[in-house]
Amino acid sequence: QVQLVESGGGLVQPGGSLRLSCAASGSIFSIYAMGWYRQAPGKQRELVATVTNGGRINYGDSVKGRFTISRDNAKNTLALQMNSLKPEDTAVYYCNAFIGTAEIGTHAYWGQGTQVTVSS
Repeated sequence: QVQLVESGGGLVQPGGSLRLSCAASGSIFSIYAMGWYRQAPGKQRELVATVTNGGRINYGDSVKGRFTISRDNAKNTLALQMNSLKPEDTAVYYCNAFIGTAEIGTHAYWGQGTQVTVSS
């Protein structure tokens, strides 16, 4: 069984920073693309950033230049450094990963989500 567990959300003032972390655990054979998505109240889930196992990175337009995604393949972890936060960044942030296991092959997995609130 594979699990993704996020941490690091919270309340921050506009202009502040937060760092989100995601740890994958279980009977993992290989992890392919990983990413962060977010969903604000009343809105669809949107891409924040993704990174392939080869290191190719893609950012959503609204976070380019402010957020940085990184992964540690040895530790099966993913991080998102968020700087210059704005109120419109307020959302539940979800970790996503395509993970291969010996038992059931490759599937997409989601974490439980972590709340980020940007407010003064």
